[in-house]
Amino acid sequence: MATPISSIRNLGPATERGFLRAGIADAETLRALGPDAAYAKLLASGERPHFIGYYAMVMGLMGRPWNDCRGEEKRALRLRFDAIVAAAKSGRSPADAAIERALDEIGLPAPRYPTG
Repeated sequence: MATPISSIRNLGPATERGFLRAGIADAETLRALGPDAAYAKLLASGERPHFIGYYAMVMGLMGRPWNDCRGEEKRALRLRFDAIVAAAKSGRSPADAAIERALDEIGLPAPRYPTG
C-alpha cells in the first residue's frame, strides 16, 4: 500500500494535492524522484514557485522541521530553488540550468538553449 505524501513531515493536504496533479501519487514516488526533480514536476504541472514550500519539502524529506533550515544551508537551497524555477521557465532541465549557472560563475560561456 502506498504511503500518503502528507505523511512526510511538513507536507500537508494542499501540498499532497499539488503533487497528485503533478503525477506524484505517494511518498515513495516523491522520495524516489528526490526533491529537485519532484519540485520541477510540480512547477511543470502549473504550481507557482514558492521557496518556503520547496525548502519545507526538502527538510521534511530529511525528517527535519521546516524552520530548521538556516544560514549556509538555506542559501544553498535557495540556489537550487532558483535553478529549478529558471529551468521550468526556460523549458530546460534543472541540471542544464545548474550547469549553465556554474559556467557563468567561473566566466565560461555556456551553451544557450533556445526557449521556444
